[in-house]
Amino acid sequence: MDRNKRGPGSLVIEGYASLFGIEDLAGDVVRAGAFTRSLMRERNVGMLLNHGGGRTAGRWTTIREDGRGLFVRGLVQDETPAGMAALAQIRDGRLSGLSIGFIARDWTPRVSRGRELREIDLREISLVARPMAPNARFAAVGGDQVFVNRRAA
Repeated sequence: MDRNKRGPGSLVIEGYASLFGIEDLAGDVVRAGAFTRSLMRERNVGMLLNHGGGRTAGRWTTIREDGRGLFVRGLVQDETPAGMAALAQIRDGRLSGLSIGFIARDWTPRVSRGRELREIDLREISLVARPMAPNARFAAVGGDQVFVNRRAA
């Protein structure tokens, strides 16, 4: 099948998987620096589809903290069923959220609800339709289909 008819073979995405100081739907607030120790470890943080174990959708090429939150850039690939499903959902506008899978290492309960998260052990970052942090979103910034559309313009 022609790649242009079935969609992109790979897509570069970037966005924020976590935003500092902003309460999520569970009431959790991540503090700046919460990921520092986890990111210093040599680990491969998985890119999953909907937190599904074994549902690898691609790979993260950049994960870093900045003044706003946890910035990520990665490559969604059609090499797995989860990657193909993610690409189709992105193309259809049904998938644009990011969600972190983590273990809270240092936290305190918040008075209203949720936790103040000061240290997080990052396990994975998932592509999701409805993130717990509503502003944790990604955008397509490059890849097969993006470049085809730019040439056609």
